[in-house]
Amino acid sequence: MDASTARDFSRRLRAWFRRHHRDLPWRRTRDPYRILVSELMLQQTQVSRVLEFYPRFLDRFPTVHHLAQASPGHVREAWEGLGYYARARNLHALARHVTRDGGDGSLPAHPDALRALPGIGAYTAGAVASFAYERRAAAVDTNVARVLTRAFAPRLDPKRPRDLTRLWGIAERVLPRTGTATWVHNQALMELGALVCTARVARCGACPVRAACKTGRTFRRNSE
Repeated sequence: MDASTARDFSRRLRAWFRRHHRDLPWRRTRDPYRILVSELMLQQTQVSRVLEFYPRFLDRFPTVHHLAQASPGHVREAWEGLGYYARARNLHALARHVTRDGGDGSLPAHPDALRALPGIGAYTAGAVASFAYERRAAAVDTNVARVLTRAFAPRLDPKRPRDLTRLWGIAERVLPRTGTATWVHNQALMELGALVCTARVARCGACPVRAACKTGRTFRRNSE
């Protein structure tokens, strides 16, 4: 991929997002704790479900200190109905970790430091670094992996570890130059995968980046 293709892809993507993005509560904050809560809730859970649970959970545990002081039973109770309860246990463990021994509860800004915390993987670390701190960091979840595969590497399979590593490399190459632009870029990639380039169908005719997409070019040839 040459630099001009990467720039064009990101520019088109961000322009589309500014016009068509959903107004989601976790996009209105830069608070690392609230963003972390949203990211863990969104793993393997539909946005509509998270929209129900997210405000209730934060009303009950508005800061990482409130969460750290809660009992495991109360945390599980607040998570009841979302499923995949390891997420709640990991979040609780993280809260206790960053507040123990007088810790101020702050979350680090660098993805590598975030990955050292309980229950934080590569995607979540990149997402918190980007969305809370506007760091120039890649964040590859299922939606992003699918978009990047279709756009730049149709022969790769995100389920294969080696191919997923290559997709992370592609994600880093298409990042814009600034952290502020990266915030929009990463949100836009996820939004495109959720609304247009979905698992069931690639809606190439409605895609804003089809001119820079290998799958999109095939669609255009077949439509002519």
